[in-house]
Amino acid sequence: MPHSRRRRTAYGELLRSSKPRLSMARRVPLGVVGVIAPFNFPAILAMRSVAPALAVGNAVVLKPDPRTPIAGGLALAELLHEAGLPEGVLHVLPGNAEVGAALVEHPEVPCISFTGSTAAGRRIAAAAAPLLKRVHLELGGNNALLVLPDADVEAAASAAAWGAFLHQGQICMTAGRHLVHASLAEEYTRLLAEKADRLTVGDPRDPGNALGPLIDEGQRDRVQSLVDAAVAAGATLRAGGSSDGLCFRPTVLGDVTTDMDAWKEEIFGPVAPVLTYESIDEAVDIINSSEYGLSVGILTADAYRGFELADRIVTGIVHVNDQTVDDEAVIPFGGTKASGVGGHFGGAAANLETFTQQQWVTVQSSIARYPF
Repeated sequence: MPHSRRRRTAYGELLRSSKPRLSMARRVPLGVVGVIAPFNFPAILAMRSVAPALAVGNAVVLKPDPRTPIAGGLALAELLHEAGLPEGVLHVLPGNAEVGAALVEHPEVPCISFTGSTAAGRRIAAAAAPLLKRVHLELGGNNALLVLPDADVEAAASAAAWGAFLHQGQICMTAGRHLVHASLAEEYTRLLAEKADRLTVGDPRDPGNALGPLIDEGQRDRVQSLVDAAVAAGATLRAGGSSDGLCFRPTVLGDVTTDMDAWKEEIFGPVAPVLTYESIDEAVDIINSSEYGLSVGILTADAYRGFELADRIVTGIVHVNDQTVDDEAVIPFGGTKASGVGGHFGGAAANLETFTQQQWVTVQSSIARYPF
């Protein structure tokens, strides 16, 4: 196979110059990229940084979540080794937060690509700042699903159940805030609760179960405390609200208010808080009041109206007539505000921008002459 087919190189660009010379801008590797990956989709969320960083010429140090060191690191390294990746290009560094901190603070790792919680992302950014290190953070989300008054309420409830309960809500794009027009709220909440009650929860190896367990006891207890606090503050438990071991029942909360933590915080569990609104302006203000800005779904009978609303919402992703959970390898994925900062993941242009730096090169046929 010709060399040009065997190796992919970063793109460059020829530039105009006022001097008689070749002038170009090209993308060059950063050197070493430190990747810190989460537990919830360990292989995918590690490889979306590891693969492009390697492809454009970097070496990679990968620290998987300590709860998923095999699926999120060691198994990937073995597969890449079998595929012919040269020795020493990828290192897997299992360990806890102290190991991650050492990677962030290492002076010879000029770039950190982190996917995880906003709280951890803030600590990484603070540690990397004195080193002027490039940091790419894909963080949490408390994503709004906006149901307009003209929406098909049955279809909306179906989309909502998928967006809220898929993978037990352990997805950064989960529909965590259900904002429903007052004229539809009761029917929507009832339909969503019925769907939650029908879902089976248990061993994920059993194909009869729609949902599996949460990651650990600490996360289960956090979800339970947020649900209990909301109910104590006046929310109505319409479905779920309890667990069996680590398996938390899909939960629907009605009569939610904006000051409840179950509305304000990223729950990371199968919980759908439903809040009503009266006007579009009110709904937009409520969505934008969140510190997060990852994904928003807008459900409506008028798709172009939804498209126009996208201009008013501060978020990295908008899906008109779909729920909030979606991703494709060919799109640049990322959020705004507390949901992310730095480069995006996915898509050729985004990967080049994230995992390379630009270098200006000029070439002249002879040494330039100067008057000194």
